[in-house]
Amino acid sequence: MRATTSSAKPKTSAVSKTASKTAKPAKVYDAIALLKEDHKKVKKLFKDFARMKEKGGEDEKQALVKTICTELTVHTQIEEEIFYPAVRKAVDDKDLMNEAEVEHASAKDLIKQIQAMPVSDMYYGAKVTVLGEYVDHHVEEEQNEMFKKARKAKVDMEKLGKKMAARKRAILRELDVEA
Repeated sequence: MRATTSSAKPKTSAVSKTASKTAKPAKVYDAIALLKEDHKKVKKLFKDFARMKEKGGEDEKQALVKTICTELTVHTQIEEEIFYPAVRKAVDDKDLMNEAEVEHASAKDLIKQIQAMPVSDMYYGAKVTVLGEYVDHHVEEEQNEMFKKARKAKVDMEKLGKKMAARKRAILRELDVEA
């Protein structure tokens, strides 16, 4: 069974006044919008897990956690390969960027632990819950600090967004997951 996930939908720009009313607007990708959409999706998945924790069956929990882990793996990879290097270059805040990368490493370690254990393990639910807490903290810092600094530094979010969306599709294909 293949897990399904959706990639960020591009925002569309307004059609110019001189353009025909039937002309389709050009698609504009925004890196921060893509990342925020990922954040929103994963937050919902963790909420679903919390509801399922007491009442869901093991197969359902395992499938949901597999989706969470896949989403986080892809998200961290596009951030580390594309977004973080561009922001690090533009923003003078090494501590913020270093902390984000350390948080990624911690989350990836916890993901590996979760993937290696059976859903019946007494710590399975706790580890997934703690992963969600790590992710919440990380998302808060990105959205309240890093994204604002990146916009202020005038990082080209459209260019990054296009690269990130393409890389995300490629990673999902590599993982044999539907986008």
